[in-house]
Order: sequence, then structure tokens, then C-alpha cells
Amino acid sequence: MPKHYRPAGKKKEGNAARYITRSQSVKYLQVSLSLFRKLCILKGIFPREPKKKVKGNHHTYYHTKDILFLKHEPLLEKFREMRAYEKKIKKAVSKKNRDLAERLLTRKPSYTLDMLIRERYPKFIDALRDLDDCLSMIHLFAALPAVEREKIPVNRVHNCRRLGHEWQAYISRTHRLRKTFISVKGIYYQAEIDGQKITWLTPHVLQQVLPDDVDYNIMLTFLEFYEASNICTYHYLELTLLAFVNFKLYHSINVKYPPILDSRLEALAADLYALSRYFDNRASTTDSKAASLTESDVSKDLGEGPNYDESELRMAQLQQLSSNEPGALMHLVQNAAEIDEDDPETRECKTLLKDIKVFLSREVPRESLLFVIPAFGGIVSWDGEGAPFKETDQTITHQIVDRPTQGHKFLSREYVQPQWIYDCVNARILLPVEEYVVGRVPPPHLSPFVDNEAEGYVPEYAETIKRLQAAARKEVLPMPGVGKEDLDDPQNLLVEGVIDRAEAIEATEKKRKMSVLQKQYHDELKKEIRSTQISAASDGNKESVSEHVDTGEDSLPDLSQITKDADSMSNVLMPRKKQKLLKAMKIGQERKQASVDRLKERKRRIDEGKK
Repeated sequence: MPKHYRPAGKKKEGNAARYITRSQSVKYLQVSLSLFRKLCILKGIFPREPKKKVKGNHHTYYHTKDILFLKHEPLLEKFREMRAYEKKIKKAVSKKNRDLAERLLTRKPSYTLDMLIRERYPKFIDALRDLDDCLSMIHLFAALPAVEREKIPVNRVHNCRRLGHEWQAYISRTHRLRKTFISVKGIYYQAEIDGQKITWLTPHVLQQVLPDDVDYNIMLTFLEFYEASNICTYHYLELTLLAFVNFKLYHSINVKYPPILDSRLEALAADLYALSRYFDNRASTTDSKAASLTESDVSKDLGEGPNYDESELRMAQLQQLSSNEPGALMHLVQNAAEIDEDDPETRECKTLLKDIKVFLSREVPRESLLFVIPAFGGIVSWDGEGAPFKETDQTITHQIVDRPTQGHKFLSREYVQPQWIYDCVNARILLPVEEYVVGRVPPPHLSPFVDNEAEGYVPEYAETIKRLQAAARKEVLPMPGVGKEDLDDPQNLLVEGVIDRAEAIEATEKKRKMSVLQKQYHDELKKEIRSTQISAASDGNKESVSEHVDTGEDSLPDLSQITKDADSMSNVLMPRKKQKLLKAMKIGQERKQASVDRLKERKRRIDEGKK
């Protein structure tokens, strides 16, 4: 009898019981393949890779428990009801019963994803951890053209754009932005909320072309889970992932969600500015109203007045606002400026650009700069209607331009390229503008997501930024050309003026004692090796042993050779799995070193070409 023989009717065990193929899952659930994919995306079920693939390597495997969860999912029954209802509509249309078809269309069943949000993200921190792909998808569809044949209607694009602006308005207002980087794919941003780093990608503001080799049905299913598909009345909001996160974040700073934008600014495509502007306007209005109340009025209201609901109070405040106020948010209650004042990083980001006033020319990426500059405390305007101030304002300190020639220049401001803003944000200091003036090739745009020390190659401009940061923080750094090995020598530090003479003498004495102890250790090690060799050869020829002893230190093995032999012995005794892992690690280190050498060679050629 074979070892793995299983009699007929016996229960399955092992991988055969734990995993199930995709075709078996579709047959078990009695759904189509497209509906099965949609259910897996909405429920967060993904394929698995078992160690032993029972049905073969050409199958896709799922956990059996995941498929059982799908079997009892209420959303599956809702999809079946919708499919049966569509058959009724199709039957009425085929029979030319127009009245029945119209009645059925008006009562078409729908579904919500609120329960899935609560199920997949029981805590708010769980939703923040899974927000990277969500934000990238929302910003991608906000930049796509509306194509009906790909099921991308205009209202869906506008909805994605609104959600992205609401997210950026919160990040900019609370100063949570940490890093930004411009690449060929788009602009990368990284924000930090409740200790969670959230990174997303926004495409460049260009005409997007939809490729034909992309399955948009799968992307639209992800988008359906990410976006807020329907916003209803004041008291009800159908929440999906990003709408849920925005709702929670806005209420954390006492802001009514969803916000109502000013129609004039919304028509001028200044949604992000409209959201940010009303934060300031409504905060000042709230503070003035609070200051006008006396203690007697407050006690009277608390003691005699009825207990109004908070939503009713906010609606009453909304009705008191003027309709032509140049803002967007119409339900702000308290000022959000005092949030996380104790956070040193937030305080640093808040005051980075507080002393500059920026004006944007028409050719620069306006939406990105309107998001980044206020997030770090700057004041910004642009060329167009609805702008807070004009180009002729004499208080402007910097103007962002991207054209080699200017029609009119003001002597009271600096004309810089857009890269200056992003480099200042990543360096957390105001860099000199001489390298970023108009018509000059700017320095390399370094990525803040790359650890230069870990990669083994530090660009020259990164060293310059490091010295500027140290100068801004009044730190002492060694002179150029002094390496880490030079910092270990106290005499070099004394020459550089880093330490005084008393500290240098004390450090020199410590280093001398350490060298004496190290020499003593090496001498003892040599004596031990010599005694071992003599004892090993005592049974042999004593004359050869005496000759070997007379030769002294020349016949002793090298310490580096002993280390290599120990490493090779450890490799021999290592299990095969760990040997493969060690080999892969060495290959990765060699590739990294080859990349560093290639960068150094490229820089050497560039320097030679400049000469």
C-alpha cells in the first residue's frame, strides 16, 4: 500500500483540506468568476501559496476557511437578489411592458459596504495602516478622463477629486505632512497620523491616456470600496474607507463632515484653497462669538434652556453665516490650530515656511504647491480669479516660476524654481536660493525615502544639506576631508578645534591603554597557537619541532587566515537552507556595492566633463 494512500470516503488532511483552488471555489459558491473576484476584493481575501500544491502549480489557491466566510456573507445574498431583479427588468423590457420596467427601475435594490468597513477595520488605526493604496487609487481616478465605455462617469471622477481635496485639506491644516518627492511616475507624499506613516502617489497634472491592456473592472471594484459612493442627507452618510477616515479626522478637530464648498471657488477649481481658507475664517468667527458670551449668559443657557442636539446647533450656526462668504467649509465649530502643539515635529513643520509669502506663476504645479506650502506654515497665492492676493503685492517674498524669462520682475522678492520648495520641505530648513534661480540648472532632487548611509553612497549635495542643517542647529561638524577614522584620533580632533587640550590628553591616554591591552591579547593568542602546534607535533620528529619553534613568528599562521578558516567551517556546519539564505545575502551586498561603484563612476565622468 502506498504511503500517502487515502481510502475512499476518508476525511482529507493536510494541504488538501486547508486549501482550495479558484475553480473549486467558484463552483462551490455557485457564482461567476467576475462576482467571485469582486467578493474577494471587498472582503479582503487574497490567494495563498501553500508549500505543497496538491492540484498542481498552474492553479490559484485560497484558504478553505476564507471560502466558508464568503459562503455566509450577506453581501452574496444581496448580489443574488440584484441578479434576479435584473432578470425581471430584462423580461419586462423584452415583453415591451414599459410601465412595469420603469417601476422596477425605480425600486432597484442597492447595497452598502458599511458592515465590511467595521469588519475589516475594527479600530481606526487599522484603517490608517491600509490607507496607502486607497489614497493612490483615489488620486489616480481623480486625474483620469471620464470614459463611459470603461464605466468611469463624470460624477465618479468629481467624487474622487473631492475626497482627495478633503484629505489634503486636513493634512495641510494640521501640518501632518512629512516628506515629498517628485518622480517620473508622479509626486510622492508622506504624512504621519497617530504614529502611522501614510505614503501615497499623485499623478502629474497632464492629459492621461487610458491603456487598453488594463482590466478596469478590477480597479473599479477597489475604487468602490475606497471611495464614498453616495452622500445623502445631513444626518446620514454612506461611508466607505476614505470617507470613513475623513469623517473621523474631521470630527477629531470638531469640523462637520461632509463639508460644503463655496460655489464661487468651486467653479474656479480652487477646491483645496476653499477648504483651507474657511478653516481660518470660521476659526476667527468662532473665537469672536465665544469671547462675546458672558458667564451669566452661559449659566443661564445651561440652566434654563432646552438640551439642543449638537447637530441642531451646528445647523443654526450654518444658517447665520452669509451666503457669499469666500470659504468652503460651512460647519466648523472650533479652531483646529492648537492640535498636537506638544509634538515637536509638528511644531517644526508648522513654522518652517511661516516667514515667507509665495506667489505661484501659471506654469507651475498649482495644486501640489497649494497643498505643500500651507502644510508647513507658508502663505500662498496664484495667478487667477479667487486668489487671496495679486502678483503686485509688495509683501511677497518668493515667486515660484518655471520659465527662463519674465515680463516684469520685482526687486523685493526672490524668483526660484518649484524644486526649491520641495527640497526645503525635505531638509526642514530654508536652503539658499542661489542654486534655484530661474535659468540655472538646479541641484539634484534627492529622495527623502532613501537612506544614503544604508545604501553606501552619499551624494555630494546631501553632504551640503547636512552641513547647512548643522549650521542652522548650531552643531559642530568636522571639516571636509575628515572621516570617521579621523574622529577616533584625539590629536586630529585637537587640530580641528573640536575638543580642548585637556580632553585630548585624556582621550590619548585611554587610547594608549586600549592599544596596550590589544597587543597583550594578540601576544597571548600567538603563544597559545605555538603551544598547540608543539603539543601536536610532540609524537613526531622533535628536531623539526625545534626548528619550527626557532623560526618564531614567521611560521605562525595569519590571524586573517584563521578567521577565514573559521568562517568556512561555520559555512560547512550550517544547514542547507541557511547556506542559501547567506548566499542570497552576499549576492545582495555585491549588487549594492556594484550599484555604488556605478554611481561613483558616473559622477567621476560628469566631473571630468565639466572640466
